[in-house]
Amino acid sequence: MNEDGLAFRVLSSSPAVASPRPAIVLIHGIGMSHRYLSRLHDVLAQHRAVYSIDLPGFGGLPKPGRDVSVSAMASALGRVIGSLNAGPVVLVGHSMGAQWVVELAAERPGNVTDVVVIGPVVDAAHRSLASQTVALARDTLGETLAINAIVFTDYLRCGVPWYLAQVRHMLTYRIEDRVSALAVPLIVIRGSRDPIAGLEWCRRLRDSAVRSHLVLIPAHHHVAQQSAPKAVAAAILAHVA
Repeated sequence: MNEDGLAFRVLSSSPAVASPRPAIVLIHGIGMSHRYLSRLHDVLAQHRAVYSIDLPGFGGLPKPGRDVSVSAMASALGRVIGSLNAGPVVLVGHSMGAQWVVELAAERPGNVTDVVVIGPVVDAAHRSLASQTVALARDTLGETLAINAIVFTDYLRCGVPWYLAQVRHMLTYRIEDRVSALAVPLIVIRGSRDPIAGLEWCRRLRDSAVRSHLVLIPAHHHVAQQSAPKAVAAAILAHVA
């Protein structure tokens, strides 16, 4: 799917019995693709219509020929979701995906029922590329081999130039300011051993939103949606409209 010269990929699933509840849209983080959301996608699809969307330059999609800010990416993503004719949706973003979904919900509140952020970045305790790299390395030690294989191969497909172009926006986007502008509920989900999105940081995001919940997934790390998909899905379904 092409939107304003930006290539997106949409994967969709629906439960055997159609649900009247809002559809759920899953958005990956920097360097990644739908592949590390696949287990969460499959669990949620037992209950509701689910869309996983790969963003431009990620998951083997063509790299944009121009710079794309968080706001520009969110705007294009909003138009893609609108083209699905799914009505107001639940937006779920992991890591940098949290930034894109929060920005989209702040810009288009009428198109969103709830926002879910999993392992949201960038933690103010380490808002630099060096600190993020150290936190990512620590997280790698706690993830499974299968998850690390997905992460590393998706990073290779993304490539260094596009990763660095996007990480610049990731480090400067102040999600803690934007969540206060949300007109819909915010659910913050964090693996209890996540070294990238710390507990105090997640509490800060929760407390900055008008309506919010914080859910911890015990004994899991940054990619909790893939290592504990049933627990993350249960947290989402329990709190969203």
